[in-house]
Amino acid sequence: MPETRQQTARSVIGSFALIAGVVAFAAAAFAYTAGWFSPDRLTPHRLVDAFTPQGGEPPLGHRRNHAKGICFTGIFESNGAGSELSRAGAFAQGQYPVLGRFNLGTPNPNAPDATVRVRGIGLSISTPDGQEWRMALINPPFFAVSTPQAFYELLVASGSKDPNAMPAFAKANPEIAKFGEWAKSAPWTGSYAEERFNSLDAFIFTDNSGAEHAVRWSLLPAAQPLAVSPDELAKRGPDFLEQEITERIRGGPARWTMQVTVANPGDQTADPTQAWPQDRRTIEVGTLIVQQIEAEPDGPCRDINFDPTVLPSGIRTSDDPFPAARSAAYARSYDLRTSEAKDYPRTAPGASQ
Repeated sequence: MPETRQQTARSVIGSFALIAGVVAFAAAAFAYTAGWFSPDRLTPHRLVDAFTPQGGEPPLGHRRNHAKGICFTGIFESNGAGSELSRAGAFAQGQYPVLGRFNLGTPNPNAPDATVRVRGIGLSISTPDGQEWRMALINPPFFAVSTPQAFYELLVASGSKDPNAMPAFAKANPEIAKFGEWAKSAPWTGSYAEERFNSLDAFIFTDNSGAEHAVRWSLLPAAQPLAVSPDELAKRGPDFLEQEITERIRGGPARWTMQVTVANPGDQTADPTQAWPQDRRTIEVGTLIVQQIEAEPDGPCRDINFDPTVLPSGIRTSDDPFPAARSAAYARSYDLRTSEAKDYPRTAPGASQ
């Protein structure tokens, strides 16, 4: 029997607590600043400060969000198919060095892995021409809110002690109900290697003829995803994801296929809460191969900022406002954590600060 309107409303409201619990690390995957909208309203400082727990202190020396992570190195093996869409050097057939970071969407670097719903991956692909392609992807199939202004308001509401704050926010921003349903019902896995990671934001690829193509991309795992209950995951220990991926890579590389989805004419590109229809054209452009894992304190990813606006020739941002906004907030977070390096000691004797 179809749900009544009252039942539907109760279902949506019932998701608010879950949304509030995950939003700080799920939505924050796309941290942004809107100082260029109105300096008196939103700035990088205010946005980054919003990640600090109420009555607490920020995790000094750490990223203000996605604070828990582990470094890796490897290669991107391009099959050449991406050159149809973009002149970027990473799409020419060949192998290119990769620096990356598996991470959890939380501002708490000590959060138990089984308590964090959103998992992410940051990548930097370098090419012989000196260019670099940085990206940050997460495992949800769509974002929680549709605009940077709504994102900031979501952070404020999720951190409020007012029990009506989240219901009021959700009423004003009904698209968040879909994200809440994903957080509640999507399966968990026991490994970063089993996750599909999605760009969510739209970018513009420019090919050798100058033609432009609106795209999104995903990393599809070669490993078969196996659903594991959160209760079972909790039994594996607070750091099971780092331990599992480290042990897995000791036994051999892990792989993901990079799949680019091409928009049809008329598909919107500004709203990451709206997935494109599944019948859109997709192209497999290469394989990410993770070859070595390194702990973050001394790892090569510690001091890199996975700014999604660092792009090679042949790729640019679209009318989606989140990448540029994230860039400014990431920069603020980077400045803070590097100035606090003494509070997050490196572990190797004599390692530079």
